[in-house]
Amino acid sequence: MEMRVLVSVDMEGIAGVVHGGEVIPGHSEYERNRKLLTAEANAAVRGVLAYDAAAQVQVTEAHASFRNLLPDLLDRRAELLRGTPKPGGMMAGLAENTDAVLFIGYHGKAGTPRSVMAHTISGGTVADVRCNGRSLGEIGLNTALAAHYDAPPVLASGDDTVAEVAPGIRSVVVKRALGAGAAAMLHPDEACDRIEHAVPEALAGREDVRPLRFDSPVELEVQVHRPRMTEHALLVPGMELADGCTLRYQAPDFLTAYQVIELIATLGAI
Repeated sequence: MEMRVLVSVDMEGIAGVVHGGEVIPGHSEYERNRKLLTAEANAAVRGVLAYDAAAQVQVTEAHASFRNLLPDLLDRRAELLRGTPKPGGMMAGLAENTDAVLFIGYHGKAGTPRSVMAHTISGGTVADVRCNGRSLGEIGLNTALAAHYDAPPVLASGDDTVAEVAPGIRSVVVKRALGAGAAAMLHPDEACDRIEHAVPEALAGREDVRPLRFDSPVELEVQVHRPRMTEHALLVPGMELADGCTLRYQAPDFLTAYQVIELIATLGAI
């Protein structure tokens, strides 16, 4: 049976990027950074196919409006999941038959000290996400969702604070964070080489990965920045206000909790 690998690609964690403006359309450096992003995605695809030439590789966009990768420059052997809204959001394409998940260009969770552009889901809306009392960023949430589908998350790339918050997963550090908007970074070509060479080893060790897994039910708490950001979400049946800025929801399983997090982030931004 062919191996099936999902590559989830964010933007803040790629080599060459240190400031929020650089990953926003219209910024003078955005178009350049789209090329760097696509190059790191291609490095991951090459690494997967070096391990298994017959593998099916899906690349799913995980940044902002999910329209950042350059489709014409993406490795033609991969399928691209692009645009918003798409089922599964940052993890669109994840399914019961997914054999492994890679996270490329990821960043630290909201509140992480000395971390480049650290945030969770929506930096302008979400201050923290807690599942059964455990605070999680995007890597934590996405690894737990992969575990829900029994798909081992095997590798994450980004700055060194990402490596610290992804225990049990092989990491490729493409820049050393010096603060929220500064880093000592690898040359983009070197970053791509390291990603490409790390992927086969990560895939070979996928049986050894023990990702965070949540048993059902899941008590979800999402803290937003301002009280008004809770108001639309409180229209959802079962949603409660734990305090002025914290929404609480009893989810029957982690998949539902994940979907509710996305909903809160969307509604809170209205």
